[in-house]
Amino acid sequence: MKNTLIAPSVLAADFANLQRDIEMINASEADWFHIDIMDGVFVPNISFGMPVLDAISKHAKKTIDVHLMIVDPDRFITTFKKLGADILTVHYEACTHLHRTLQAIKAEGMKAGVAVNPHTNVALLEDIINDIDLVCIMSVNPGFGGQSFIEKSYNKVAQLAEIIRRNKANTLIEIDGGVTNKNAKQLVEAGANVLVAGSYVFGAQDPIATIADLKEITK
Repeated sequence: MKNTLIAPSVLAADFANLQRDIEMINASEADWFHIDIMDGVFVPNISFGMPVLDAISKHAKKTIDVHLMIVDPDRFITTFKKLGADILTVHYEACTHLHRTLQAIKAEGMKAGVAVNPHTNVALLEDIINDIDLVCIMSVNPGFGGQSFIEKSYNKVAQLAEIIRRNKANTLIEIDGGVTNKNAKQLVEAGANVLVAGSYVFGAQDPIATIADLKEITK
């Protein structure tokens, strides 16, 4: 095992008490804030936009990992840097010129991530894996929290880990969707470095203890 990073997904927070939940993550053993930005076009849901991210970044004391589920993300790269993003992840399926997009993200001083939907083969990333800081494997269909984990995701993690090893890349593997204490250890054993957990954390009676449990399981 290794030091797995835990990234609570703010999409599952209580929006009426958002500052309280941000402070909870600050006080917990969580490593990152995971922020989902949805446009209602790329995915059939609208989450929150730039003013909310701006408000979160004013209180967040940890890495801000922004996951864009939007069409034409290139338009907003500079904006998300200004709003406090440390990592900016775009979808493989939303980028016509993915290499160019990654270079633009890095030019702004952010880490560059690529997310892949459940139907997308991770082998498609091999040619640019050395340009990617993080690959986010969607282990549910993007757009809504609280979905069940797709079991095929274990194989995708292992396949991607082999691509990273083969190319001597430093890419992190992030899992987003349906992560719980039931699958966390197996995901890390397959090669995952970052676990995104939304409903599992924020729906818990004691979110701080739940985060601590995930850290302990994946040591």
